[in-house]
Amino acid sequence: MNLQHTDSAQAYVSDPRNDSVEVYVNGRFVPRHEAVVSVFDAGFGLGDGVWEGLRLVNGRIISLQAHMDRLYEGARSIALDIGLTQQEMIDAVMQTLRRNGMQDGAHVRLMVTRGVKRTVNQDPRFVIGPPTIVIVAEFKTPRPESKAKGLTLFTSTFRTSGPDVFDLRLNSHSRLNLIQALIQAIHAGADEALMLDPRGFVASCNSTNFFIVRGAELWTSTGAYNFKGITQASVMDAWRAANGTVRECDFTLAQVYNADEAFVTGTLGGVTPVVKIDGRVIGSGRPGAMTQLAAERYLAKVLSS
Repeated sequence: MNLQHTDSAQAYVSDPRNDSVEVYVNGRFVPRHEAVVSVFDAGFGLGDGVWEGLRLVNGRIISLQAHMDRLYEGARSIALDIGLTQQEMIDAVMQTLRRNGMQDGAHVRLMVTRGVKRTVNQDPRFVIGPPTIVIVAEFKTPRPESKAKGLTLFTSTFRTSGPDVFDLRLNSHSRLNLIQALIQAIHAGADEALMLDPRGFVASCNSTNFFIVRGAELWTSTGAYNFKGITQASVMDAWRAANGTVRECDFTLAQVYNADEAFVTGTLGGVTPVVKIDGRVIGSGRPGAMTQLAAERYLAKVLSS
């Protein structure tokens, strides 16, 4: 797959400064090409760990406390002792940004796994050391083409799951079903996958939360069968603060196809318009005014709080 000119909610402008970034690995800073973990690491072998994506804008990390809370809640839910307090983790993130001279336009991937094991198996009692903590900070600016022309989505046959099968509120390293959905969408010529829940209602995209605009209302899923995004919550809060209506509800593909506008939300891209789904043009087929307003309200909220 050639990703050089891909439009997606995760696409970004190539930046040569990323070739020389230093990566935080278990308290040490190493050059990018030396940032490695053991083949016996629980994260590498089994996807046993949690992570967060953070966005640096004008010297501050957007929704930092919300991201820290989600990371530590996820770790506690899988009985993973990170070994650092939240403040110590924040200090490590800020140290990583300073080390790389980053003040704006950066994205941080913070990853914590259960650590190195005596042998590769599922049993957490085989861990022989502390958790693995990696912080990767890179210069990332969302591709302007994605926002200017909008994304295309394809509805995958892979469904999201409920918390009794795989709790998507847990920001786990295990993402294979979401990757399968994205691969299906890519082969169908789309930028991102739209996913339904087990009942057939719209849930989310493979890496972002999904909204439709109907009149002056924003609609998004209830979150019963998908992750509850921090950017999604900020968009809803900002819209409601301006006396707008947001509905967290079940809705179908038929209602999506008849929406006035659609957009996705995520840490890197913020608010990104969607103009086509399953080959059907949404609204005018161009990024809409309500989507732009949602983006403006979102940015105003997160940069002032």
